Amino acid sequence: MKVHEDRGGGKRCTLEGESCTFGMYSVPDKSGEVVAYKAPAGKGYADVAAYFRERIKDGDLAPGDALPTVTEIRNQFDVAAKTVSRALGVLKGEGLVTSRGALGTVVAQSSVVITGGDRLARMAKNGKRYAPGETSDGHRVMRRSVADPEICEALELEPGDEAIIRIRVFKQDGRPTSVGVSVYPPHTVAVVPELAEDVRMVDQFDKLYTERTGRAVVKGQTYFQGRHASQDELDALGVEVPPHAAVPITYTTVVFHDSEKPLGYWEDVYAPGTKVPKSD
Repeated sequence: MKVHEDRGGGKRCTLEGESCTFGMYSVPDKSGEVVAYKAPAGKGYADVAAYFRERIKDGDLAPGDALPTVTEIRNQFDVAAKTVSRALGVLKGEGLVTSRGALGTVVAQSSVVITGGDRLARMAKNGKRYAPGETSDGHRVMRRSVADPEICEALELEPGDEAIIRIRVFKQDGRPTSVGVSVYPPHTVAVVPELAEDVRMVDQFDKLYTERTGRAVVKGQTYFQGRHASQDELDALGVEVPPHAAVPITYTTVVFHDSEKPLGYWEDVYAPGTKVPKSD
C-alpha cells in the first residue's frame, strides 16, 4: 500500500491487490490483516459524510446522539481536520446534524424520511422497522378492484381485477411524514396469505415469499414523481388547507418482482416539506 497526501491535506492510499470497502473504519486485505481505513482520493469528505448519513438513515444514530469528535473522526478515517469539517458541513447543510455547544455535533431532529424500499433494505440490514422516534398508525387492509392504469400495467392486471391494498401512515415524533400504500396481486397473496389479514405483519412479504417459493424477490427502480395531493392524502398527513386548494406533493413508486412475474406495487406519498434521500 502506498500512502500519499491528497489535495485536502489528508492521506489517501493506492491499493495494490488489496480490498477496500466504503462505510467501514477498517477493512481486511487479502492476507486477512486489518488495515486502517483510507478515504478515496479526492472524495475524503464525501465518503466521511456518506458513512454518517447512512448510519442516520439506518437508525443507528438517533436524534440527539453525538457524533465522534473531529479528532476521533480524523483518526478513524485517517483524514485531515479540514476534510472532517467539510464532511460535517455537508451533513449540516442537509439538515441531518447540528452543532450543540459543548456536546459537539449531534444528530438533528430531521424531516428526512426514507422510501418504502429503503425501509425494507434497512430491516434486512439491521432488523429495525422504524427509525428512532418513528411510528405508524392508520393501518388498513382491503380487497378492492384496481382501475389505476399505472398499477394495472405494473402488476399485469386487467382493469377491474381484485388486489389486496395495505395502507399505513408513518409519523416522526407524532408528526405525519408519509402515507405508504402497497398493492398485491392474487398470485402474491396466494403465497403470502398474511397480506390479506387486517393486522400488522411481523415479517416482510419478500422474506416470506422467498422462504416459501425459493425465488428471490427483486426491488425494481424507484421513481420520484410529483402531483397534487388528494383530499384523503391531505387528511392522512394532517395538512389543513382551504377547500379546493392545490397542494403539490412528492411521491415514489417501486415494483417488486421474482424471476417470473411482478409481485407488488408500493407507493409512498410524502408530506410537504419532507426530505427524501435518493438511494444509490
